[in-house]
Amino acid sequence: MAFVNLKNKEVQAKVIYYGPGRGGKTTNLEYIFSKFRQRIKSEMVSIKTHGDRTLFFDFLPFDIGKIMGYDVRIQLYTVPGQIKYNATRRLVLKGVDGVVFVADSQVDQRKKNLLSLKNLQENLATYKKSIFKVPLVLQYNKRDLENEGIPIMPMEQMEKDLNSQLKVPSFGASAVSGENVIPTLKKIISLTMTSLQSTLK
Repeated sequence: MAFVNLKNKEVQAKVIYYGPGRGGKTTNLEYIFSKFRQRIKSEMVSIKTHGDRTLFFDFLPFDIGKIMGYDVRIQLYTVPGQIKYNATRRLVLKGVDGVVFVADSQVDQRKKNLLSLKNLQENLATYKKSIFKVPLVLQYNKRDLENEGIPIMPMEQMEKDLNSQLKVPSFGASAVSGENVIPTLKKIISLTMTSLQSTLK
């Protein structure tokens, strides 16, 4: 649930990038951070583990204007993708206002995408949140790998696998080149704001 500071008329919302390990969650945030460096008032915090993967989160307050007279700040987090860090993932999900699920388009990652989405659903349920009700955007990352001859899944297959029931906005993307990284971010902010608006009334 967003943190509302009545005294300062400020709403702080939490958006989490979720998905399988090495899928591109951190790369998304690094691209956003570099693109909007002038508008970000803090450093990006990232904790590395063995294997040089992000264990904890990238912390990125992000001012985006007012909603119903309140200033809005967005905090962007990533969660570690590897299964062994599930307790951390669950902890970071606490109080989440919106989720970007970053799926890996590579053919050999299909099963990991499905397991990770199921894991998101289970972890949200521990906070009595439904994956069908939380603001959610799907991003099918690494579309650029096709140019390197690496087999990737057709968008239609990914939609069928991951979005046939959820029916949420989705984007084909490349976090490395930045393709559709910002549209993904804008969409989740817009959905999150609409959701928060109803709680501020």
